[in-house]
Amino acid sequence: MSKVNIGLRGWRFDEDVLGPDGRVRLLKTMEPDTRQRLLVLADRVVDPCDACWLIHGDEDISQCNVAEVIYGEPMGEVVLCSAHEPDFLYWFREAGGDAYAGEADLQSAFHEWFAEGNRAPEGYEGLEHVEEDPTALPDAPDPDEAIPGLEEEVEAMDQDEIDALDIDLSDLDV
Repeated sequence: MSKVNIGLRGWRFDEDVLGPDGRVRLLKTMEPDTRQRLLVLADRVVDPCDACWLIHGDEDISQCNVAEVIYGEPMGEVVLCSAHEPDFLYWFREAGGDAYAGEADLQSAFHEWFAEGNRAPEGYEGLEHVEEDPTALPDAPDPDEAIPGLEEEVEAMDQDEIDALDIDLSDLDV
């Protein structure tokens, strides 16, 4: 089965997460880990790059680039723009960040390293991304359609089903 990115590069999902219409299939039919990743992704897909936010803060958030890639695990994920992805990769590969692989502390450890002024050396190679259709992902996704069908599906759930998801949905417009 093929893998697909949804909304951001990085986290890859089995293509059966999407129905034939290209919309996310029912959450209750998915494995809990997949469901959690999709819900976290829905929350983070329209966020600014974490590194840009550390530089500019909430006061000047308009200077931040939108996230293009996501690394880490849910609740410890890092979202980055293309300009700051090499900084994360350098930290992870060369500066000890790999010690946080699979850990919720990954986000705070990277934030601390970056906030201390650390960066990838000039010319550090990031990842070469190969995209079949580089125009498929808009520069700034519409929050209502960042993950097609997800919000409608959550809206259709009753409170017991939402509680069973065991994830904070307060940032979603449902």
